[in-house]
Formats: sequence, C-alpha cells, structure tokens
Amino acid sequence: MASVKYIVEGGSRLSGSITPAGNKNAALPIIAASLLSDHPVTLTNVPRIRDTETLVELLRSVGARAEWTAHNTLEIQAIDLRVDDLDPGLCAKIRASILLAGPLLARRGRVVLPPPGGDVIGRRRIDTHFLAFEQLGATVSASDVYEFRARELIGADVFLDEPSVTGTENALMAAVLAKGTTVLRNAASEPHVQDLARFLVTLGARIDGIGTNTVTVHGCASLGGGVHRIGPDHIEVGSFIGLAAVTRSPLRISEAGVEHLRSIRLGFERLGIRCEVDGDDLLVPEEQSREIRTDLGGHVPKLEDQPWPAFPADLMSIAIVTATQCSGLILMHEKMFESRMFFVDKLIAMGARIVLCDPHRVLVDGPCRLRGARVESPDIRAGMAMLLAALCAEGRSTINNATQIERGYERIDERLNALGAKITRISE
Repeated sequence: MASVKYIVEGGSRLSGSITPAGNKNAALPIIAASLLSDHPVTLTNVPRIRDTETLVELLRSVGARAEWTAHNTLEIQAIDLRVDDLDPGLCAKIRASILLAGPLLARRGRVVLPPPGGDVIGRRRIDTHFLAFEQLGATVSASDVYEFRARELIGADVFLDEPSVTGTENALMAAVLAKGTTVLRNAASEPHVQDLARFLVTLGARIDGIGTNTVTVHGCASLGGGVHRIGPDHIEVGSFIGLAAVTRSPLRISEAGVEHLRSIRLGFERLGIRCEVDGDDLLVPEEQSREIRTDLGGHVPKLEDQPWPAFPADLMSIAIVTATQCSGLILMHEKMFESRMFFVDKLIAMGARIVLCDPHRVLVDGPCRLRGARVESPDIRAGMAMLLAALCAEGRSTINNATQIERGYERIDERLNALGAKITRISE
C-alpha cells in the first residue's frame, strides 16, 4: 500500500457547504451484518474509505458477493459462506474484522478470527464479545486466534460487562438468528448502533428498545433482503465544527443529522463555539466568542467523554485542537483509551500550550498561535486533529502517514479544498 502525506498551507479562511459522509462506524457493522441473510442487500451512502474497502475484501474471502455498483453504493449477497479461517493480513488492518464473528457464528456455527487490528490508542478489550457469545450458547477459546463455536444459539438475558459499541453490535447480530428472545442490558446506544438495528429491522428482524440501553431481540429463523441508507457521520460533523472554529470560517454542514448532535454542540459551546440549526443543516457562524466557559465560581472547567449520549471519545482530539484557539484554561479528560492523548506532543511542537497530566488528561491554555511543522498522523482521529491544526497554523505543515486519516475520512483533501483549504496530497 502506498504511503500518503499531506502538504498543508495554513492560514486560509474557508467558506461554503460540506456534507458529511456516511457514518464509518455504522457502515462497518452493517456491511458485516449483510452476511446474516442469503438475499440481496443494497447499501447506499457507504463511505468509500480504506476500512470499508478492507471489510469488503474480507466478505469476499468467506464467499460473499460484494460489488460497488456506484461510488457509494454496495450490493452484497451471501448465499454460500465458507467456514475457512479469516485472512490474518486483512484482519490485522482493521479493528472491524471482529464484527464478522457474530454473523458467521449465527450463519455457520463456527468462526476462527485472527487478532483484529486498528488504531493504536490503548488497550481495546474484546472480553465483552466473548461473554455475550457464551451467554447465547457458544463456546469460546482464545490462543493465537479466537475460535467461536455454537451448534445452536439460544436467546438469553445478557448483561454486557461494559457498554461496548462493537460488543453490543456483535451480540445484536448473533441474537437476531438465535432461538427465542434475547435481552441485551447495558447495551451501547450510539447512533451507529441504532443504525445497525434499523438495518436489521429492514431485513425482517424484530428489535425493541432501539436507542436505549436495554434492547430486546426476538430471534427469527432467517432474514430477507432490502435497501438501507447509511446515516450521516456525527464524528465527521464534529470535525467540521472544529474546522470552522479554528479557521474562523463560516460553514454550513448539510444533512448533518442534527437529532444526534446535542452532546457535541454542548461540548463545543463550553469552548465558546456555538452552532445554529437550519432544518437538517448545521450552521457554524464566523463570529464566535471563542471564550472557554468556566464553571460556576470561576473554577477551571472540564470537558470529558462518556458513553452515548454524552460527548463522544472520538471527538476529544478535535476538541483539544479547538481549545488551543479559544481563550481560557480547560481540562480535557479522555476516559476510554490510555494512549489517545499522546498526540499532543505534536501540538506542543507547533506552539500549543498544553500540559499532559497523565495518559487520560491534558490541560489546554489558549489561545495560542500555532506554526507549521512536520508531524505524523498516529491514528484516524488524531490525524484529523493534526490536519485542523495545520490549517490554522502559520506557514506550511507536512502530515506524514496520512493514510491513517483516509481510513476514516473519505476524500478529505478534495472536500476541504473545495471550501478554500490548501492541501496537497502526495502518494509515495
């Protein structure tokens, strides 16, 4: 795979309208869930990014037909699925390879899964998946690979030991074809989990409690086909809010899925960045206070991530860069991943005033003038945050390993250049 770097000229004001791509974290489990049916499935608004392309390759490797019939339209049919071990090389490329466990277990009764890959942002436990499968009647073994077997999946009252997004999705997919009723308690309820559930309903599944932390699944013998449109990516919307804020630009984010943006808007309002709703569009005005709102009594405020519907962990990197351009002091607390904050050393090298308190917390003192630098993109979200920093910095920046950004953001250089950014993509 060719490496990619971005050359970014900072300091340009942006303007115009941008539409978020389909939600990456919805597209991946929905593509995997297409294996639950032997009927044709059509998915539209699928982001054409490296992670979805890799998952499509994995589907083909187990015998499914998966074809791009338009740039963002994917047709899948999984009639005869092989029970061969999944390709270790493909699984190592993406974390989402684990999402094949539930559908293949439900359809074929066995799956051998090499360790999944993904961003290096700290330990990402998968015990929740194992515990859920075991409660549904599967046997689980773990060595160099993970093996799941089940002669028959039986509905159960399942309490997830943490509200894991992918753990909930895997349990949900397995339960759809289980015999009897399954209740998933302490389930994740993020927009992408809701989108997966709605897709399964389109195929004929019976699911109650979508969008809550208790989901009831009435198992069925088989699923049909259908057409489903992937919803907008709320993390991309949040990234564009941060983009408008740091470049002091007015932006319209079209078809933003505003019903899922309350916690995101509240988080940016704490940084002095307000947004306006216009139908299903979100407007980010040019004029902003950019003053970090202190807690009552003048205490140092804190922005922290929590499970949905609170502020999402995937936007913490974007929020940190935004805070460097706002006036005041704020503590940013990322609770989930113990390596995600380490990218701030690159911001410090660009002139940011940030103190890394520990692996989970940083203090940001703004505003500060950033200067162009040569930096790396360590993961998808931190890479996008570095792109925002480069766009508001003085001078030229080089972002190496931009392949990481493109795993999660479709044609991001072209789309931002259409707004007035100056990003040159170089493939080496």
